[in-house]
Amino acid sequence: MEHRYGIAVSPGIAIGPALVLDSEGVLISQRTVPPEQADAEVARLYRALDETAATARADRERMTARLGSALGNIYGAQQSMIESGWLREQIEVRIRAESYSAEYAVSRVIRDMVKRLEEVIALRTNSGASDARRSVTEFIDVERQVLAALLGHPGNPFANLTEPVIVLANDLMPSDTADFGPRTIHAFATESGGNTSHTAILAGALELPAVVGIGRFLTDVSGGDTVIVDGSEGVLIIDPDDETLAKYREKRAHLLTRQDRYEHLRDKPSVTADPVPVPIRLLGNIELAQEAAHCLDRGAEGVGLYRTEFLYLNKSAHPTEEEHYAAYASVLGTLGANRPVVIRTLDLGADKFSSVSGAVANEKNPFLGLRSVRLCLRQRELFVTQLRAILRAGLLGDVRVMFPMISTADELRQCKTLLNDVKEELEYAGVPFKRDVPVGTMIEVPSAALLADVLAREVDFFSIGTNDLIQYTLAADRNNEHVANLYSPADPAVLRLIRMVVQAAQKEKEHGRRAFDVNVCGEMSGEPLYIPLLVGLGLRQFSATPRKIPEIKRVVRELRIPEAEEVARRALVMESASQVTSYLRDHLRKMLPSEAVD
Repeated sequence: MEHRYGIAVSPGIAIGPALVLDSEGVLISQRTVPPEQADAEVARLYRALDETAATARADRERMTARLGSALGNIYGAQQSMIESGWLREQIEVRIRAESYSAEYAVSRVIRDMVKRLEEVIALRTNSGASDARRSVTEFIDVERQVLAALLGHPGNPFANLTEPVIVLANDLMPSDTADFGPRTIHAFATESGGNTSHTAILAGALELPAVVGIGRFLTDVSGGDTVIVDGSEGVLIIDPDDETLAKYREKRAHLLTRQDRYEHLRDKPSVTADPVPVPIRLLGNIELAQEAAHCLDRGAEGVGLYRTEFLYLNKSAHPTEEEHYAAYASVLGTLGANRPVVIRTLDLGADKFSSVSGAVANEKNPFLGLRSVRLCLRQRELFVTQLRAILRAGLLGDVRVMFPMISTADELRQCKTLLNDVKEELEYAGVPFKRDVPVGTMIEVPSAALLADVLAREVDFFSIGTNDLIQYTLAADRNNEHVANLYSPADPAVLRLIRMVVQAAQKEKEHGRRAFDVNVCGEMSGEPLYIPLLVGLGLRQFSATPRKIPEIKRVVRELRIPEAEEVARRALVMESASQVTSYLRDHLRKMLPSEAVD
């Protein structure tokens, strides 16, 4: 049994057989065959090896004639490897002794060899490891070719699945996931990717448990091996033992039962249990237009955060104004005219790059560099394109625009000035648009929280992005295993900043200038553990992944405001995140005794 850790990008637990893809999408399939089928499997193996060797021989001759013997010899090395008696013997032994299918035997023999080579690489200097690295690449390429020959050079590896599987791959392209569905694909895990990669975004849209950015692990698993994906904790478990299997089956059953138990809450109001119920507005976070339907399915009152980066990712050119408009119109068409849709402007840079931001992708410290509105204000053409589409879409419903990563008042004023310039351009051109689109700003860095009273005079609403606020406040990257233990939503420094932002908004209301909403849209707002605390701090609006909304509503409907305020008062005088977390867990257990609290 092996545990591998990556980035949790889509919650849930899945247990099942692995479907392993290499970078070319070759399926490593059937694990064992009846012992009497061994001769037939060996014959299949030899035919595939002969075919692959012949291809390598032809490639060697063609490349030698074209580019010379030095490069042609690369294919000669692969030819020799495929034709070697040692490789054939090792694979045949696995077929006869362990009843492995030809595909599985090829996979196990070559991946065992790759693993040994990687151990050699780890012990050698960079110069001494170069030959071993080349051998690793050659072995993996040989495996891909032999498997393709055994499988008849298949096209779509998902086309003929007969049982649910868990997809394991180096990475997945959007085209790979186009046919994913809960009946056949229960989860996936990848070596590459980050929490904002297209695979992460698609996992959320498909509502499949997923872990990405694990690092190399494909050499340690073959098709048919039992694996567990915990998309909540970011864990992939390969070949789990019986005790671990039982633990995760129970955990998965509990999660599924809890989701079913919350289903009846979808159409019930999100209000507290006070004698005079207090409304707590619950909105959805989305990345793709089609996720708007998930918001309605889970009882959300609108969209509190529409991340628009996916329009830019995996593109060779900027999305056009019409592409922007079509995406926003689709969301509004699904939600209707009366539900709010908060569109966050482009937040590229740092861990999210595309052709648009490629020029800054090599910054030494991109999290503190040219990202988000800084990039947009530098490349105004792409910013103007998006703002034009947002203003036009405003005629279709309750559209609101929000600027991310604001760190100074001047930065926010520049964005507002540009927005006003775009309005003038549209008016001059006779293009219909909504003139009074509400404007908000994200509070994601400590400077913005400290300046909340100043920023409140510039905008109509705040949205606290707790993911970045925690990261920047504590100087801890949650995806860095060496400092991830420091990253905690319950840290007293973070709680004090949130209180400061809420107080600034409350003063704006008290002065009678206008209603002023404060939303929380980071992952903290999707965790039941923190809801009593956040309500106690004065927050009355939360935006979370759609699937989290029924669970949050469950907590809200059991909560009373005086109780929540007492939770916040006690938490604010504590000195450490561990103290706060322990206290919040104890409180939630008392509040919801029938629920398991991790």
